[in-house]
Amino acid sequence: MTSPVGILKKYRIRPYKGRGQSFLIDPNIIEKIVESAELTGRETVLEIGAGIGFMTGMIADRAAKVVALEIDRMLLSVLNDELAHRSNVKIMQQDILTYDVSQAASKFEVGSGSKAKITVIGNIPYNISSQILFRLIDFRKVISSMVLMFQREVAERITAIPGTKEYSLLSVITSMYTRASRVMIVPASCFHPSPKVESAVLRFVVRDRPAVELKDEEQFFRLVKTAFSMRRKTLANNLKDSRLLSRGYGRETSSVFHEAEIDGGRRAETLTVEEFGRLSNVISSIQKP
Repeated sequence: MTSPVGILKKYRIRPYKGRGQSFLIDPNIIEKIVESAELTGRETVLEIGAGIGFMTGMIADRAAKVVALEIDRMLLSVLNDELAHRSNVKIMQQDILTYDVSQAASKFEVGSGSKAKITVIGNIPYNISSQILFRLIDFRKVISSMVLMFQREVAERITAIPGTKEYSLLSVITSMYTRASRVMIVPASCFHPSPKVESAVLRFVVRDRPAVELKDEEQFFRLVKTAFSMRRKTLANNLKDSRLLSRGYGRETSSVFHEAEIDGGRRAETLTVEEFGRLSNVISSIQKP
């Protein structure tokens, strides 16, 4: 297999500035990303943003099947050419924000009637990285783990712990459904052209069950989003200003916090995912049918 730089030169590929396109060109970093997925040779991998196909080839060497998504029409011919000899690679022109991820989980486990869960790997577009992460979490029932690259600042918000300024909606939602850890920091010099920011690779292991059993998952998301909407306000004030309790049985906001055993004078950034889950369940329990 040629190098990423060699592929770019071979096809005279020029990054599209309008999309902020930047290609990861360091083979060592690419290999570390693939290794961090801990592939066994039996799984199906969904790759987001196959690009020029260098990482796709590495994944194909280690996985049973690769579903490679690429939205850029200009790169499809490159992928089809570079990966033509790879019988276990399926290339699709698809946007991950509209693609039905469960379609990739088409390989059935031997002797069972259930679909095998997939692994997701991708150097995802930074401008929509949060949207992509939330969408993948929506499909968590068919995903076992994910290795994704983010802008470093976003990665720090995802892995942040309570009580820090980085702790956010991203942190809580991710913690509820996955166990996230940082694999490595990737310098801007590893890309062509070099972006103005550093990147970070994270690995997510999807939980078999949420960190807290939730009565209403949509309610949980609304609560966390509301709680972080005005970071300087207390939880009680943010809830009072919202409609989260508008369908309740007339309970005071203070009684909701009392039942959840949480001080309403705290701010969102101090609550653990378990406390958010408990508060969400209390609110759900007082909602009218």
